[in-house]
Amino acid sequence: MKLYGSQTSPYVRRIRLLLASTPHEFVNLNIFAGADRETLAAINPALRIPMLQDGDRAIFDSAVIYRYLAAKLGLAALSWYQENQLTVINAVNDSLVMLLQCNRSGFNTNDDKLFFNLQRERVATSLFVLEQQAANGEFANWDYVAMALYSLVDWTLFRELMELDDYPALLAFTNSNRQQAMINETDPRLG
Repeated sequence: MKLYGSQTSPYVRRIRLLLASTPHEFVNLNIFAGADRETLAAINPALRIPMLQDGDRAIFDSAVIYRYLAAKLGLAALSWYQENQLTVINAVNDSLVMLLQCNRSGFNTNDDKLFFNLQRERVATSLFVLEQQAANGEFANWDYVAMALYSLVDWTLFRELMELDDYPALLAFTNSNRQQAMINETDPRLG
């Protein structure tokens, strides 16, 4: 199996953490330029990472990759509650990625504009829910949802996208999982 992605992507990181004890090759791509962009386009018409290649089969999107790996590796399917948790985690991830890309494109994302306001609102409401769930110990098991949450929080800190001081349970969750397998190897700061 080959996992294509970038060292800095939280979506790629969650799959790398999931594959910690499964033999695979990680192909680190610069998805925005040159030959790596061409590799991405040749495999995935959506031009997004992660992508998993298993033999002649290519699987796109972290959620689809999880379902594929769960079936292949005999992992438990996510419950509907866990699916909802993952949706909330993805909402924060997606909004922060869009705001980061807008910033890099020269937009002032602090402007009072509908698009930016909606992203900030989604982040705030979603992080509030995740904070409550973390405070309730709902991410105590190191499973795929916890890996996704860890990847989100650590990526947010790495990118310095926002202060997380108002989310002590999320910070405590992240600090308590720094010793998990593949955490150091998948650190976005290495990219």
